[in-house]
Amino acid sequence: MILIDGKKAAAKLREKLKNEVSQLKTKYNKVPGLTVILIGELAPSQIYVRNKEKSANEVGLKSDVIKYSENVEEKTVLKKIEELNNDLSVSGILVQLPLPKHIDKQKVIEAIKPNKDVDGFHPMNVGNLSSGYDSSVPCTPLGCYLLIKQIEPNLNGKKAVIIGRSNLNGKPMMQLLLKENCTVTITHSKTKDLKDECLKGDIIVAAVGIPELVKGDWVKKDAIVIDVGINKTEKGIVGDVSFDEVSKVAKALTPVPGGVGPMTIACLIKNTIECFKRDLK
Repeated sequence: MILIDGKKAAAKLREKLKNEVSQLKTKYNKVPGLTVILIGELAPSQIYVRNKEKSANEVGLKSDVIKYSENVEEKTVLKKIEELNNDLSVSGILVQLPLPKHIDKQKVIEAIKPNKDVDGFHPMNVGNLSSGYDSSVPCTPLGCYLLIKQIEPNLNGKKAVIIGRSNLNGKPMMQLLLKENCTVTITHSKTKDLKDECLKGDIIVAAVGIPELVKGDWVKKDAIVIDVGINKTEKGIVGDVSFDEVSKVAKALTPVPGGVGPMTIACLIKNTIECFKRDLK
């Protein structure tokens, strides 16, 4: 079985992006800029933002973090987004989720200019992705896609099963795999006989937030299995896939942690550079 090392893949991608930023700087005398807005004191969000900032600096991006307290008014955040939309030195804007309850998430997402939306959550980018047009792609599914392509460059005619239909993972993952001519099934909490559906998959992407849901007898021999889940349990952090069982049958499998996570952050940097390049056209 191939252990899909997300840390290694992310380091390789960052190195490639670092070279690209260097070339852009030489050619245009400026570099892509990423600004992250962080609201509140949630520990996981602070860790994510720190890692994003570290990666951005590593590849040579201009990186800023704007912090607000938990009780900041929605209009203050929207005003700041408007400022950043008009700031030519900012290529990408990211508002770290989740947001406090009094702030309307959709309103915040839609306030970001689509061409600066590095998360790929703006309805225009969602529509562009589903129509096959150029757009920012949400970072986690993009990371999953690149890891799958690393194992199997030709996905023509492959049967892919996605567990979870979220806007963040499942739906954009479906679009990326459809584009590669996969036959895609999206499963969810109302799917009848989930095990039977999974057994048909040459590729399984599990993104549902249920610890070790996917067992060894759910996976056909030589399937590629991507585990997006990060679940805290009594035995520590586990994914949505039972690693010990599935590793005995799968052709390739991502570990948790150290699989999809590092690629998500590397893909955020990739999206920022793509936004910068689209803006040059």
